Amino acid sequence: MRLFFLALVLILSGCSSSPSSVATTNAKSDSVAPLPVPSSQLEAKLMNFYLQWQGTRYRLGGMSQHGVDCSGLVVLAYRDMLALQLPRTTEEQAQLGKKISKVNLRTGDLVLFKTGWSTRHVGIYLSDSRFLHASTSQGVMISRLDNRYWQQKYWQSRRISPQ
Repeated sequence: MRLFFLALVLILSGCSSSPSSVATTNAKSDSVAPLPVPSSQLEAKLMNFYLQWQGTRYRLGGMSQHGVDCSGLVVLAYRDMLALQLPRTTEEQAQLGKKISKVNLRTGDLVLFKTGWSTRHVGIYLSDSRFLHASTSQGVMISRLDNRYWQQKYWQSRRISPQ
């Protein structure tokens, strides 16, 4: 019976499966200061990060080269590139920073999607409608926001400002 409930929780929570174990860096403030790294440098860092993780398979709750989920990839990217600690789940990440419109996206912003009745997905915006994420079917990859699937699933964008 316990196994059934555990499986049910994992299925319903999607990318936001792991419990939160790290605190935010006061990212819930309403300030929307620019990131400490210029956009072009940040995109270069994100692309280097991507090359290290490209193709890593999706694993629910994973945070290693053996498997990673979408919110775990975001935690690792922000930690490694900006020395920011983010919460572990997509649900918690969706509360960070300030909500911004899709047309105002900048490199490093979070893009969030509703992919199912109760599942959410998160990625990191690069530029030119591209975002980095951990796909359940293809692992770590870059996709386009203007792709028909992602257009239909788009939910919100968040800008996280370091304090």
